[in-house]
Amino acid sequence: MSGSGTGAEAGAQSARSHALAVLRVRSRALAVALLPAAGAVILLVGGSTGHLPGGGWDLARRLLTPVAVLVLLAAAGVALVVARARPAMSPTVPIAENAAPDLYRMVRDLADRLDVPAPSAIALTPDCDSWLEDRTHPAHGPPPAEKHGDIAGAGQPARVRAAAAPVLVIGSPFLWWMRVGELRAVLAPVVAGTGPSAHPDIAAARRFVRGLDAAVAVTSAPRRGPVVRGVLAGVGRVTRLLLRGCRGHVAEMERGVAAAAAERAQAVDYGLRIVAQEQVGLAYAGWDRLLTRVALPAWRMGRWPSRLNVGVVAALTELSRRDRLAEGFASRLGERPACDLLEEPGTVDEAASLLAARLFHGGPAGTGPDWSPVHWGDYPEQVVDRKWRTEAARLHRVLDALHVPPAPGEPPAPDGPTLSRVLTHLATSPPPPADPAPPAAAEDDEDLIGTTPRSAALAARLTAELAREAAAATSAPRGADPAPLRDDQALPLFPLQPPRTGRELLADHIAAMVCCAAMDTAGATPGLDWLDGPALLLGGARATDLSPQVLTLIEDGDPSALRLWLIRQGIRPEKPVRLV
Repeated sequence: MSGSGTGAEAGAQSARSHALAVLRVRSRALAVALLPAAGAVILLVGGSTGHLPGGGWDLARRLLTPVAVLVLLAAAGVALVVARARPAMSPTVPIAENAAPDLYRMVRDLADRLDVPAPSAIALTPDCDSWLEDRTHPAHGPPPAEKHGDIAGAGQPARVRAAAAPVLVIGSPFLWWMRVGELRAVLAPVVAGTGPSAHPDIAAARRFVRGLDAAVAVTSAPRRGPVVRGVLAGVGRVTRLLLRGCRGHVAEMERGVAAAAAERAQAVDYGLRIVAQEQVGLAYAGWDRLLTRVALPAWRMGRWPSRLNVGVVAALTELSRRDRLAEGFASRLGERPACDLLEEPGTVDEAASLLAARLFHGGPAGTGPDWSPVHWGDYPEQVVDRKWRTEAARLHRVLDALHVPPAPGEPPAPDGPTLSRVLTHLATSPPPPADPAPPAAAEDDEDLIGTTPRSAALAARLTAELAREAAAATSAPRGADPAPLRDDQALPLFPLQPPRTGRELLADHIAAMVCCAAMDTAGATPGLDWLDGPALLLGGARATDLSPQVLTLIEDGDPSALRLWLIRQGIRPEKPVRLV
């Protein structure tokens, strides 16, 4: 225990020394700004008292006085921008004490055991991370627009913050996946950071750096007049110079704070924290898989899953069934989950799920006809089925634009879209006639190297069609945002994936057409796989071998493998399918 205390004190001492170095940078900048004024005052007083007579001193007074005034005005302008700039604040779901009294009680008990100040408030973030965030800046007052009243209790006395205590931000997946003891062990080193944060020198250094960082963001903002832009450019150069001067000390200061917090937390649930760290990695993997494979297809369809944190538990439970390395983790599910510390976990989950959709996809802040919640039980019908039929309809619209005829012996394509039409068009034997003016991007897309000319042309057309749809959706009028993310206007802030390549788009659309044919002619049903997203269920079992057949068609222009697969599954490609 004494070794732990010694290590914590050493880390805190290192942090304080580097905080003082940061404050010395601020003092030097102030001294540089005041030096011309001090010289001018000396000259003026010397002249008025007769101690500095002569023409040379008069010339010095005339030159230095306006320079001192200009420097003071410039310094005042820089200081004003730094003081008024609003430091960035992470978008979170605030949790009031009356909405989670057990959670607050646990955090305060943890702070008492660590002998540090308790955080002033608790908030949730839809990510697998936890940290302390200083929100004591005057601009970080209670935001009237973010009305999570049923969660945050916006008018409650609990919103009154302590003078210097930071806010504890907890990753929402931790609350649903971890047990109460594991969450306490994971939060111990985070809560321990309130001790060094309360030191006046460290707090002052952090405020100075945050102000500089916010000022740089202000000076970099676009859409300003030329005069204002020129003035802010000078302010930006000064603030960047100051940031460069204290960058190394800031890094060492934060490293010392982290070391002190980690050492202090050694005394709390050390053995359990080793196990809990394994859960952190597992939760991160499950959360990332859920967002990219399950939530993202729904967001693209204008639906947002309203229980993402419940979904991550289902995804990790499914992982424990498939992966022997995760078998032991499922036995934990009998213990009390940390989400029981919330009074209304369903309401909190919904708010966190909507925030996740905004951060990772750029959806609006509220529901509407084109942006509505979906429950997991309705996901296969409202997301998977609609996704496949929408993509199949887009594929046939592109084929119509290319004047692709129906397969021999089939009805006209607009009246009866069929899978055979797609297979016949992409087949390269016999050699196909030239397509009408495919976009030039198809020839330059490296991703389409190795595909047939018709696959490349069709992929390019699909890419252009999706771009037109995205542009139309962006230009559509949208109501005022009831809860704007005030620090960042460009959404999404954290895109999950880069845009799909032409090859991926074509493969997805062909697979969607196959799934529509399977549902309409072979009795297949849409399903949800917690780890892989939309799934085709044939006879109650998931079809897992479709992708290789589709890729063979795209790359080789040979539909025989896919046709054999269709025959084995009882799917009739010549039958019309229902589209959106």
